[in-house]
Amino acid sequence: MKLSMNRKICVILFGILFFVQNLAFAQDARLTNIIVTNTRDDLLIYLNVEGAFIDEMKKAILSGVPTTFSFFVTLYKVRNLWFDKNLADIKITHTIKYNNLKKEFNVTRSESGESVVTQSFGEAQKLMGEIDSLKIIPLSKLEKGSHYQIRANAELNKVTLPYYLHYVIFFVSLWDFETDLYAIDFIY
Repeated sequence: MKLSMNRKICVILFGILFFVQNLAFAQDARLTNIIVTNTRDDLLIYLNVEGAFIDEMKKAILSGVPTTFSFFVTLYKVRNLWFDKNLADIKITHTIKYNNLKKEFNVTRSESGESVVTQSFGEAQKLMGEIDSLKIIPLSKLEKGSHYQIRANAELNKVTLPYYLHYVIFFVSLWDFETDLYAIDFIY
């Protein structure tokens, strides 16, 4: 009887572990549409995050939990016989807050310093997940014919809730994500 009870406990624990693992790895956030280009004066990057808004995150946002995405973009000059030289290290944040009384989303983007208010969750998601013409470095700081690499990734910042809410919304940690690190090589 005792062995049978231990087996049942093991099966239940395995089932819970499998369920939690599937929830944690269901997050399939990734960077897409990465474009590196330039204007006459500056090196620019465009990119999008897809797959970041899972159902639990949507519910939390609609409940008023502020959510922040951080984008990290780094420019290196590639050197063959030495460590790569870091030329630019940029962190951009996008924060979404839902006002339940006004039924509107406020998206704050650090690269522009502006807040955009919309009533459409789809539009708010688009604003949260895109970087549009981010200036990385003036072209005057790059050497013609040199090899460079841009590395980019995004992550959802850890959500800090009031202490009593950690017991109510304990699955919040399951929707933390970080995309893979993407690298783009180019010669200027």
